[in-house]
Amino acid sequence: MEKRKKEMKISVNAPSYKRANEVLTLAYLPFCKVWVDEGEEDEYKEHYPDAEIISCPKGIQGNVARVRNYILRQEMAAGYDVVCIVDDDLYRLERYVKQEGSQFGYIKEKIETDDFLMFIEKYSIIAEDIGAKFWGVNINTDPMAYRHASPFSTVSPVLGPFQCFMKGNRCFYDEALPLKEDYDMTLQQLNLERVILRVNAYHYVCKQSVNEGGCASYRNRGREKQQIEALRQKWGSDIVKMDTTNKGRSKKKKLEDYNPIIHIPIKGI
Repeated sequence: MEKRKKEMKISVNAPSYKRANEVLTLAYLPFCKVWVDEGEEDEYKEHYPDAEIISCPKGIQGNVARVRNYILRQEMAAGYDVVCIVDDDLYRLERYVKQEGSQFGYIKEKIETDDFLMFIEKYSIIAEDIGAKFWGVNINTDPMAYRHASPFSTVSPVLGPFQCFMKGNRCFYDEALPLKEDYDMTLQQLNLERVILRVNAYHYVCKQSVNEGGCASYRNRGREKQQIEALRQKWGSDIVKMDTTNKGRSKKKKLEDYNPIIHIPIKGI
């Protein structure tokens, strides 16, 4: 059996667009590379002089799927074992830990900045061992939704705020689906590799489309509906269903952030 490398080469990246003064991720992950439009590079560097700000060629930014593909190809070509892509407003990863005597019976345990790369390596090794080229964490921050008997899953969606790609990844974002590119990536990976890894015990915390800039610069209710319909046409209405409820949506989003319900027709956890 081939011996595993002692240490994985890990790249952590955040695309950012029209948010030169509000890259929340850098406060949490100061080593994160920030990929920006060439016309905004100077402004970002002015606000974050100690950060690694990388300029994308003209025409890359403005479509989150396109810029994520650019990052993936650049970092994979550079020889990284793991390419992690996070949103620029992600400001913590955490889990709920049971604790007697606490107000709700549990406390939040944050992945500290100094432990972040070790966290990435730990679960990248597990992903590698099960044959997954793509992994992430839970999308649900509600402790009541976490099932302790299911600390991980192999067919559940892994969304855009936190996604990791393993060396040998063969899937790239569909640039025709810039608002549902993460759901499409999950389906692409499962269609090709038949397995992904979602670490259910941990979840991300970010502001997502509440902030100005980023996807919010071109997201609206009609566009969201159109993107879900395009996703359904691509994968079929039996796999992609539209969630028309208001469950879990904040008033700030004004019902503009429609998310599909994904039914995976393959065996898995």
